[in-house]
Amino acid sequence: MLERALDGAVTRVRGSHRLPPPSSALRGRMVVAAVAAGAFAAATTGQALQGVTSGNDVTPLANSSGLNGASGVGGDTQVAAPAVLPAAGTSDANAEVRQITQSKQVTETRKQREAEARQARIEAMQPDTVAPANGVLTSLFGARWGTSHYGIDIAAPIGTPVHAVEDGVVLEAGAASGFGLWVRVQHDDGSVSVYGHINSYYVSEGEYVEAGQEIAEVGNRGYSTGSHLHFEVWTEEDGSKVDPLGWLAERGVDL
Repeated sequence: MLERALDGAVTRVRGSHRLPPPSSALRGRMVVAAVAAGAFAAATTGQALQGVTSGNDVTPLANSSGLNGASGVGGDTQVAAPAVLPAAGTSDANAEVRQITQSKQVTETRKQREAEARQARIEAMQPDTVAPANGVLTSLFGARWGTSHYGIDIAAPIGTPVHAVEDGVVLEAGAASGFGLWVRVQHDDGSVSVYGHINSYYVSEGEYVEAGQEIAEVGNRGYSTGSHLHFEVWTEEDGSKVDPLGWLAERGVDL
């Protein structure tokens, strides 16, 4: 199309001035100049459009270079590595273990002291001397039916609990002539309490018993006139026998 236009122009020149046609080199330079002119026109149009666009309120796209640098992706900014906290030392762990152990020891000591204090209160409330059994006093110490009765008789049903009158150590528990079964307990002052005609016993020789502890039960064994407890007090293991009523009364127990 451009060549046809050039040919037309040449023809018109020919017709008017009779000039010779241009050479091929000249025609080539003319084509290049036309192409350059078209490119210049296109560039000018593009700049004009860009100016119009920039005049409008259009928010430009965010520059990703800053984001890349901040996020550690691309860019020249170096992101610091996450800080690693030092692990707790063994000395701290050992100190914690010691603290827990000491706390447990304090707790155990406190519990032990509370238990001891509670036991002390219980013992303080317990009397030093108690009655040997609950029942009816039927026979006294002294002469009876032409013979000597060395104790007192407390009538009670078979199985009624028999208690140690004071703290002491069991000297004997088992069979005894005339009593069927008996228990003998020696107390701190050396005196001995005797429990005869019992049905059964719950202690053994050498055992320590406390005042009020059940050591036997009322029975009707041996030479007995019925279900009852025969109770005696000796001044020592093989010593003289004393009136149990007076001995108990001296210690605050009245039957």
